[in-house]
Amino acid sequence: MSDMSRIKTFNLPDLGEGLTEGEILAWLVKVGDTIELNQPIVEVETAKAAVEIPAKWAGQVQAIFHPEGTTVEVGAPIIAIDTDPGAGPLEVPSTTATASDDLPTPSAASLAAVEVAPAEGMVEPGLIGGPAPGGRTAVLVGYGPRTTAAKRRPRKGAVPAQAAAAPAPAAPAPRPVVAPVAAPPRNGQAATATGGLVLAKPPVRKLAKDLRVDLSTLTGSGPLGSITREDVQQAASGASAVAVAEPIAAVAAPSFGADREQRIPVKGVRKLTAENMSRSAFTAPHVTEFLTVDVTRAMKALDRLRGRREWRDVRVSPLLLVAKAVLLAVQRHPMVNSTWAGDEIVVKEYVNLGIAAATERGLIVPNIKDAGRLSLRELADSLTDLVQTAKSGRTSPAAMSGGTLTITNVGVFGVDTGTPILPPGESAILAFGAVREMPWVHKGKVKVRQVTTLGLSFDHRIIDGELGSKFLRDIGDFLADPEAALLAWT
Repeated sequence: MSDMSRIKTFNLPDLGEGLTEGEILAWLVKVGDTIELNQPIVEVETAKAAVEIPAKWAGQVQAIFHPEGTTVEVGAPIIAIDTDPGAGPLEVPSTTATASDDLPTPSAASLAAVEVAPAEGMVEPGLIGGPAPGGRTAVLVGYGPRTTAAKRRPRKGAVPAQAAAAPAPAAPAPRPVVAPVAAPPRNGQAATATGGLVLAKPPVRKLAKDLRVDLSTLTGSGPLGSITREDVQQAASGASAVAVAEPIAAVAAPSFGADREQRIPVKGVRKLTAENMSRSAFTAPHVTEFLTVDVTRAMKALDRLRGRREWRDVRVSPLLLVAKAVLLAVQRHPMVNSTWAGDEIVVKEYVNLGIAAATERGLIVPNIKDAGRLSLRELADSLTDLVQTAKSGRTSPAAMSGGTLTITNVGVFGVDTGTPILPPGESAILAFGAVREMPWVHKGKVKVRQVTTLGLSFDHRIIDGELGSKFLRDIGDFLADPEAALLAWT
């Protein structure tokens, strides 16, 4: 086997749902490692999930083209693999020379020797090769390589790849280097840098010029000893004179600039959530209705369910009964489970029940496929698996696509209810508030009962006030008396 056919590059695949780019969160291998077929090699974050991508070939890692934190477009090469390392050393120049960020940068000669066969360079749809080493199953859906360059965040001191491959130009004339300015000492020395330079913003310099204040004579109270407007104004008014009495420690004026601000890049799940919420809020006319319900009987029913022998190892929460109530109410009002499609309304006979989940990466809404066909026990197991997967950050893009109706459990944060925004493509979302002990009129007497508040937002193009009210009322009726509702509706 020739050197050209031994080295194969793996391009970032389309991870599903038409995603165009992903951020490399962590490399699970390094240059020189021997890897197996379907071994996870890199963890990539898309706009929907963080997924581990498996190796398409076994062999030895020859080059890693993008460091962690880089945003790479679908179709861009991310790693080079020697598929026959036992055949001896490669004759092409080594690709393991490190760049400024300590990651290997391939040479022009080695890149020319890399083979990407059309049939082999693509990722086949579906799962690749079954379970990966170590008992993990690699989740990878679809393909869609594009011949586009990767986008990188600018890094201080980083050298562009094009510059690294091009011949070195003539050295430019050296630029004057200003020594860094140290913070002013506490003894009140002048706030000037080496060479007499003064730290002050242009507006402050203009103010000093207008007030005829010599900046070199001032002690700066701003960040890094910089001179502020207050310093100039005090000097102009004579308020900076040293008092004869016992000196008082100077208090720096509070800063309200960039040094006390944090800028967080909007990317990944946060970016997708922002786009979806903005699109939904300004395309679907939202209406929200509220209903306060006495759920004392429902809580007692949960206690009895937990006490049954076959349910002792099952996680039983109030959310389980809310989900069951929603599914039964959909059967009675199927129009709620629909999508606005411009010239028509698509009413779906299946319910992919979304459960909003707050994760470290942001808000995600995975869904339970065809939840209406599940028994109560199967529904409980699906909810538990969904929540645990979301908390671990392993929710796949497929699990977050195709939702038809959503529940957001804001009660876990101690909130009574809310006015949730519809996920795009859905016509209803239910907010489930905290269950609290409250005074309630029960059988003509005021008693302490367990009470919750439900908030239902719906798309008024599809669901009018009557339908939305009946749907919300049925959910409340089930939660007020689950046993009676089951007997009456099934």
